[in-house]
Amino acid sequence: MIVVMNHGASQDQIQAVIARIEELGFVAHPIHGVERTVIGAIGDEREKPALQQIEGMGGVENVVPILKPFKLASRDLKTASSVFKVGDVSIGGEAVCVIAGPCSVETTESIIASAQAVAAAGAQMLRGGAYKPRSSPYSFQGHREEGLKMLQAAKEATGLPIVTEVMDTRNCDVVAEYADVLQIGARNMQNFQLLTEVGKVGKPVLLKRGIAATITEWLQAAEYILREGNQKVILCERGIRSFGTETRNLLDLAAIAVVKRYSHLPVIVDPSHGTGDYHYVQAVSLGAIATGADGLMIEVHHDPQNAWSDGAQSLGPDKFTGLMEAVKPVIRAVGRSHPW
Repeated sequence: MIVVMNHGASQDQIQAVIARIEELGFVAHPIHGVERTVIGAIGDEREKPALQQIEGMGGVENVVPILKPFKLASRDLKTASSVFKVGDVSIGGEAVCVIAGPCSVETTESIIASAQAVAAAGAQMLRGGAYKPRSSPYSFQGHREEGLKMLQAAKEATGLPIVTEVMDTRNCDVVAEYADVLQIGARNMQNFQLLTEVGKVGKPVLLKRGIAATITEWLQAAEYILREGNQKVILCERGIRSFGTETRNLLDLAAIAVVKRYSHLPVIVDPSHGTGDYHYVQAVSLGAIATGADGLMIEVHHDPQNAWSDGAQSLGPDKFTGLMEAVKPVIRAVGRSHPW
């Protein structure tokens, strides 16, 4: 339910409503707008009728049900698009953000070389896998904490904030020690215990869409993070499974427009996993920005032919620089800005 306060409601009235919501066993999520405050009341659906009594309290305009199964992620609760910072990097809002780097962290020298290349081209954040979920148990699984230390060395060399995946609740604290953004991969989108734990950590979370997840399921997964009080959630469309074999996945650009309609959360697109082939990454990146994406997440390796994983979908430094130039006019055409 949403409690809409009157224009000019006093702080005492707002606090009284929050206290009553909590007395009834719900969690209150106040959102202070320019003209008025709205308060989300999140809890057991069976107890929602009890909230109607709040409509008679001082300063309350009305009480409105949130019909979507995702509450905190819904524009019913927050009409303005969410904008927040990762260090000095803006996520959402006018500026488009680009996250780039290799699939996996290989050596200190290679991750620094890739980080320097993407920074020189204009990327604002560095991606790289220290813990790698692989379909085969015999594939490279990542250097784990040593990989995190390598990422830290690349951050010190370039100043780029780190985006890296956390796969297990047991690793949340160690990943959060190094990472600026915790990534939840497609395979873990519905690992609800992990979602809850990263929500408690408090650092921004990049939530990839599951390989066969509906948009509603994706937003409900985000809800697990949001309900822990962490409002810094970035959604990432990375393609869903289909019957086609020409690309690795079916990149759902329409999902950007749908999510933008129903949710205030920022959405970025991963065209590397979405296509699985570097030949298509630039074209799909242009389409993603044109459709309304708030950013891109692109695999870039300083030497793709010798990458330890996902070399076929990784751009080399020259191709990445070309993409960053090609996307500029599209960004401007849709009324956005680029900080590079």
